Amino acid sequence: MRPLLRFGVALLTTFLLLAVAAVQAQQPWREYPSMEDYYGGRTAAPPAASLPAEFVVGRLMYPQYARGPFGSGRGDWRRGGTAWSVDYPEGDRTFARLLGRLTTLNVRAVEQPVNLDDAGDAGHWPFLIAGIVGAWNLTDYQALQLREYLLKGGFLLCDSFYGTDEWQGFQQTLQRVFPDRSVVELPDDHPIFHHPFDLDDKRQIPTWQYLPRGYRGDGETPHWRAVLDDAGRVMVMIAFNNDIADGWQRADDPGYPQFEANLSIRLGVNFAVYALTH
Repeated sequence: MRPLLRFGVALLTTFLLLAVAAVQAQQPWREYPSMEDYYGGRTAAPPAASLPAEFVVGRLMYPQYARGPFGSGRGDWRRGGTAWSVDYPEGDRTFARLLGRLTTLNVRAVEQPVNLDDAGDAGHWPFLIAGIVGAWNLTDYQALQLREYLLKGGFLLCDSFYGTDEWQGFQQTLQRVFPDRSVVELPDDHPIFHHPFDLDDKRQIPTWQYLPRGYRGDGETPHWRAVLDDAGRVMVMIAFNNDIADGWQRADDPGYPQFEANLSIRLGVNFAVYALTH
């Protein structure tokens, strides 16, 4: 092979390797509008908020159904302000602060929005939260990325959805992620409810906007469900008929029930510790 041709091949190979590395690189921190910004009270990101840390609260971004709960006709999900941004970023940042106080974890002060279209990025963030998942509508590619992420050890908390209609919307996408796995009801003695806090009284965590009833539709009864891997590890924690992130961000609100606020915090700590130890 002539020297010039060898140089060209080497240069092309280097370029391709760099391109692959760039595609799979960890995405930087960025901030989006929230669907709740009109309530006000967003916590400003502190200086150097996105510095590396032992634990980062990931927030799953997703497209949503055109119809049904929180339909997608209200904006481009890639720019925020749609269903995925419920309780974002205030709930995420409150949770991060609480984790830093109640555990020995080094927790980053701000959340990390995670777009499954950014190939390989989800693997950098082993703990993800998804809100209003009755509206999520992942593409086949995104469902594949999420499945691989979870099977490799990732953890997803599905929160902030209620009632039969939203459960059906949730299931339609979940079945694309795991067509061969069933959702199971977790027993009260499951380890996720007993370390570091023993949580025998798991009442419904209400949505602030729907108090005093606390739920919408026919979502009166709380359920604690999961999708497990082959070893029995919880990959997807499903807080159905609950709004844990509301409990975090309303913990100091005198109009929000105190027991449920404390329960939401303890559940969050248990989920984070479980995700890091299983």
